[in-house]
Amino acid sequence: MELKRPFSEEDWQATPEPVRQYIIQLEDIVIKLFNETQDLKKRVSDLENRLNQNSQNSSRPPSSDPPFNKPSKKQAKGKRKRGGQKGHKGHQQKMMEPSSEINLLPNTCGCGADIDPKTIRPFYVHQVIELPEIEMDVSHFILNQGICSRCGCAVKATLPTEHRTGYGPRLSALIAEISGIQGNSRETVRTFCQSVFGFSISSGAIQKVIDRASQALKPVHEKIGNEARNSAANYIDETSWFQNGMLNWLWVMASDRLAYFMIHKNRSKQAFLELVQDWEGILISDNYGTYTKWANLRQTCLAHLIRKARGLAERKDPVVSRFGKQIARDLQLLCHWAKEFPDDQEWRDFYHRFTNLIFNHQTSKGEVGTLARSLIRQIESLWLFLDIEEIEPTNNIAERALRYGVLWRKRSKGTQSLKGNRWVERILSFKQTCSIRAIDSYPLLVSLMESYFKGKEPNLSWI
Repeated sequence: MELKRPFSEEDWQATPEPVRQYIIQLEDIVIKLFNETQDLKKRVSDLENRLNQNSQNSSRPPSSDPPFNKPSKKQAKGKRKRGGQKGHKGHQQKMMEPSSEINLLPNTCGCGADIDPKTIRPFYVHQVIELPEIEMDVSHFILNQGICSRCGCAVKATLPTEHRTGYGPRLSALIAEISGIQGNSRETVRTFCQSVFGFSISSGAIQKVIDRASQALKPVHEKIGNEARNSAANYIDETSWFQNGMLNWLWVMASDRLAYFMIHKNRSKQAFLELVQDWEGILISDNYGTYTKWANLRQTCLAHLIRKARGLAERKDPVVSRFGKQIARDLQLLCHWAKEFPDDQEWRDFYHRFTNLIFNHQTSKGEVGTLARSLIRQIESLWLFLDIEEIEPTNNIAERALRYGVLWRKRSKGTQSLKGNRWVERILSFKQTCSIRAIDSYPLLVSLMESYFKGKEPNLSWI
């Protein structure tokens, strides 16, 4: 700030020296207070911006939104209605093979006459599904011993390898399903086994079953990783994880065929390289610095940029707000073109408008200039999906794959050991890959446990 005195230099020189010194002191105080006021205004603005952040205008997850401040969802005219939309693949009840059939014959007609037996035909099948009474299949292996007729030594029978754990493959697979696929605690599993199956099992025994399931899933996890590193394109993301309260990171490399998870102590280039290894395909990701330095083709997640632009659009500064609205509008138009490809004129109009907007603001100060320069640096990564139809303009595939891991972290506060980390990596990779391919997980878990108990190589042809 520069103060301008409302009098001439001659008047200033004619002013008594004590008065001039006093005026100079007042000017210094005014300048100091003005600078402090500007700093406080900036601080208040930053705090208000942070306070107004939510999952719609920043990179914060939806779970961080306060429950008392949810945006109202009013049904606008012309918008789609609630429920399944046209083209949605429903989950309807399927007619199963019956274990018994009961034929119901019509009653006497309302007029009092009998029904002609020759005209009776089935017109509808009503299916009733019931759970049979559960009786556990319990086998007691009675081990005998005898005395050798030659040397007199006691010889004892040995258990078959596949029965040494005390819990069969189907029960072990069910415990792994309830614990890992369904995400229940050890106590919940223990209570379920007692209530439904009528047998008692300790939390320690449940943990041992899970450890065996983790070992059975090891070749599955390795196979999924190898397949992921052979994919033409991968959606990659990471989220925080905790081991014994220490910050770790849960990474995912997902595609339209599978999802591979890895827990690493760092969020760094080294961790990223351990995840991808020798993979050189198309990367779809957010703007984390390690991703932006990818040497091969990359598609930037437009959803992240749209949320950032929305945040700017909500600023009180009209220049910042106008820039945010313009960027959000153009990026949303880009996303729309993933389903409806633009014609040449539409593309030229968009390209001219968008590039002028960001290049004209690249020297701006503050968040406007930061976003503009960021868009310029990755401009070729904004619309790669228009050239390669197989990829999406957002990183939603990776974010959806991570969602269950985030819920696991919130529920259990992470893991307690490296062994626990391996279990999380393996069961999440197995669960999400089964989900992506619409494969039932439990029959596969039974097969894996059977192979593990018998010491055989599992069938991995389904991956």
